[in-house]
Amino acid sequence: MITIQLDGERREVGAGSTLGSILPGHPEGCAVAVIRPATQQQAETKNLALSTSAGEITLELTGSTPAFLLDPTLLSRLALHWEDRYSASFGHFPSDLRPERKPHLYQAGDVILGCGGYDRERSYLIVAKTRHSADHGADETGGVIGRIVSGRAVLDRWTTGDRITKIEPVISWADTSRSFTTTDMSFVLEEGLCVVTSIRVMAQGYTPDRITIDAAASVEHLLIALESGRYVVGRATSTHILDERAFGTDVPAQYSHPRREGTVTVRTSGSSRGGCYIYRADVPSIPSHSIVGQVVHGIELVKLAQAGDVFVIDIQPQRIDLLGFPLEKAKECALARGFALTVDKDEASRLVVSQEPGTTLDVLHERAATVTTAPMAKVIDIELDDVHAPVSCDVFRRVTGLKEHDAGMMPAFFTFDDVILFKPPIPSGTAIYPENCPVGTAPAAALAITNDSRKGAGLVGVRLSANKEFGPTSEPFEGTNIIGRVIDTEKLKTIQERERVYIREVGR
Repeated sequence: MITIQLDGERREVGAGSTLGSILPGHPEGCAVAVIRPATQQQAETKNLALSTSAGEITLELTGSTPAFLLDPTLLSRLALHWEDRYSASFGHFPSDLRPERKPHLYQAGDVILGCGGYDRERSYLIVAKTRHSADHGADETGGVIGRIVSGRAVLDRWTTGDRITKIEPVISWADTSRSFTTTDMSFVLEEGLCVVTSIRVMAQGYTPDRITIDAAASVEHLLIALESGRYVVGRATSTHILDERAFGTDVPAQYSHPRREGTVTVRTSGSSRGGCYIYRADVPSIPSHSIVGQVVHGIELVKLAQAGDVFVIDIQPQRIDLLGFPLEKAKECALARGFALTVDKDEASRLVVSQEPGTTLDVLHERAATVTTAPMAKVIDIELDDVHAPVSCDVFRRVTGLKEHDAGMMPAFFTFDDVILFKPPIPSGTAIYPENCPVGTAPAAALAITNDSRKGAGLVGVRLSANKEFGPTSEPFEGTNIIGRVIDTEKLKTIQERERVYIREVGR
């Protein structure tokens, strides 16, 4: 048998075991971090990893490991005792300190051994949040035993009920010749190996006990952009990794603060707006980035990532988006997530087509949501052709709401003969280049969008019968991009001009 660490938990496995044998359900193509045992020089690191219920921090000791940290009963005593704008304390527990009864000056990130009432049997582990002067019941040196060198954003998340759950030496894995990411499930495990399988993120403003909504809209973008549970590294630099898939999405600037190691941000302006960043190192704040979360597990994956890597990522809380849900399913979701649901018409066979409030954090904060529904007879199912018209399909999803939700809407513009035209709002500057234009015949029930070669660019249409001359938007073939087909063609026959038509994408 050999001993390994799997996502921080000690495991014993048989000699010759592979990654695949310990990760039978790991998604194909998703990388994991493999951290080989530390060398003798690396083993002498003075860093300790402190896992807390609000995230992980790294403590760099100023000297040898204090005796109280070696007490096996210590963890059971490290609940958050109090916190304010200056510091937070965990404890109490006995120690051998001798309090000096004198104030000392502390810097942000200092970790202090102090006591309450100058009683060393009531000692506390105190973390300074800001520069301040105070008498924390420390010894003549001031009691500073170390300094937080990563994860400082976690300090602002601590609240009643939080605690320190684990203290362990940091294994240095910066040497990427010994530590790396891999998708090779046949890799043979070695004694002392550490394996990290996923990144876990706590959204900005969210804890199980307290929710703030300062960053609700930008957090919602993060939940949408990474709803697949995958983080695709498009760029890896010395300070951050970047998932570029949501480029071009407008995001409000809401919460600009210094970006610490493990901080997750979304860019709010420029050509890269909408991109999701995770930081490997501390960098200053910048107005074009809004903080939306903090890595609470899996920072090793972030630090070892290379461009092209794909990771499993779990963001808490899970998104609440009821659009596209049958009403009964929406009720089940509300019950499971603990919020009240108000419905416009509580009838069978209805689909949710709008939700207020529209963001997850707002719903959880208010513990309530109101939904508007539509009869299924007014909901049209469509299929989109991403294989032949990926760019046009992306534009269509953006302007109808299908990019963010399971149900979208487009207003009927004009109907004549067997043609129905829709005019969704197209943002200025949206490019619709010719793509997947029909050849020979435009098939019946084809869904199309007029491209930029015609004045009516952005007009969406469907024709109930095949046509050898004009496309579904009544434009010549060269001005028509076929983006999919309508399944519920019978429902199209009842559509009136200026009517809101709700759509649902199937097979997605």
